[in-house]
Amino acid sequence: MMALLQRVAEASVTVEGRTIGRTGPGLLVLACAMRGDDETTAEKLAGRIARLRIFRDEAGKMNLSISDTGGGVLVVSQFTLAADTSSGNRPGFSAAAAPQDGQRLYEHLAQALRGHGLPVETGEFGADMQVALVNDGPVTIWLDVT
Repeated sequence: MMALLQRVAEASVTVEGRTIGRTGPGLLVLACAMRGDDETTAEKLAGRIARLRIFRDEAGKMNLSISDTGGGVLVVSQFTLAADTSSGNRPGFSAAAAPQDGQRLYEHLAQALRGHGLPVETGEFGADMQVALVNDGPVTIWLDVT
């Protein structure tokens, strides 16, 4: 599984004009399950996200995790993270998990993050979503646990 983490002041996801998920200060996690991933992979990714020290401490250094700060997490599925752009002008997505596996692992990731004591909201798997965010820093981190 892979994820693009963005440290945010706020973020939200909207489907058909209705906000379905949001967070204040915390993380926006764009997540993609890959072929061959399983629940253990999702749990490993959740642990990495929960412990990653990318928030400022009292000295202004990136030394705190989302678990330390009490911030929220907005998890949005994004299979396009699996894009293969190695040839041609049209990306391929064959490395992404099949939709039913992707949805199961996306939901498992969100639940595993909750298991770390984090407040988690989500987007809607497979929906046409509009994601808004105010990136804090900016801090954007790529995680791949496949």
